[in-house]
Amino acid sequence: MQDPIPPRPGRYIGIDLGGTNMQIGLVDLDHEPGECAQHAEVTIHRKLKTKAELGLEGVLERMLRGIQEVCDEARIQPRDLTAIGLGAPSPVDPYRGIVIQAVNLRWNDVALGEILSRRLGTRVFLDNDVHVALVGEAHFGAGAQADPLLGVWVGTGVGGGLMLGGRIHYGKRYTAGEVGQMWLEPFGQPGLRTVEQFCSRTALVNRLRQLILSNHKTIAYDLVEGNLDRIRSKVLGQAYARGDPLVCELCDHAGLLLGTHIGSLHTLLGLERCVLGGGLTEALGEPWVEKVRAQARRVSFPDSNKDLDVVATVLEDDAGILGAAVLAAQRIDDPAFQIPARTPAG
Repeated sequence: MQDPIPPRPGRYIGIDLGGTNMQIGLVDLDHEPGECAQHAEVTIHRKLKTKAELGLEGVLERMLRGIQEVCDEARIQPRDLTAIGLGAPSPVDPYRGIVIQAVNLRWNDVALGEILSRRLGTRVFLDNDVHVALVGEAHFGAGAQADPLLGVWVGTGVGGGLMLGGRIHYGKRYTAGEVGQMWLEPFGQPGLRTVEQFCSRTALVNRLRQLILSNHKTIAYDLVEGNLDRIRSKVLGQAYARGDPLVCELCDHAGLLLGTHIGSLHTLLGLERCVLGGGLTEALGEPWVEKVRAQARRVSFPDSNKDLDVVATVLEDDAGILGAAVLAAQRIDDPAFQIPARTPAG
């Protein structure tokens, strides 16, 4: 039931919904008959704040507004699209289009595919946000021709995805690849146990704020002019590039933890490549990726298994948009993924 039908050429919208930002893009997709997608171009792109604090309806309204803006610029209506693909920061039931548990959005069992299909009057196909980004990288970027392929996206949280034989591996409960929710400290205090709770941008920023308030020095304080609420990935990246001791210690420690975990997964799964993405990865850049790579190789077993390729995303913001479009194109003719389009409400 995993993407057996070649992608249908057409005009798609791809959406990468994150805990902090959402990316919405119009994608023109074509391919040779019987082949995987060969060419895709993001022709119109919008980036909006998710504003999770507004709740489900508030986030939906922002997403619908972004979709309409993209369509207006293209001089089309949503119903004119071939389909819409969407990646959500949650384990997802892709066959029914359900967000199972989006921790950063505080959503549980939301039938997002059907809700959007009904409101837009076009087919909407749903998957996990890292899954769609990894599909984008596998088709057009850093994951090309790698199998097995692991994706780890480090941003607001830490998400993951696994591709085997060129297809997303879901597992029985759609949680395969959820690297961020694996435990690092089984006997740690609540809120300080998982990979995400140690290695995400949210975790690093919270720890940095605590250290600043306890009189530790860092140029990050000067970069935000004392407003600690303004510390985000970009600020961490600037301080890291300038060699700030405190920020470097925090980020490198997170990289060692993440690299240890990826190396252990390599031993378990025999990975060929791991693609790192997300806002924090992009902000810290190749020096941080190299820290993760070196640690992953160091802990891999046996000695002959230390050639794991850990690379940074090539597509960056476009990865999720392109991957969501490709998945929608693969699934629109697949009977396993049939959530009917409805006439738009109102």
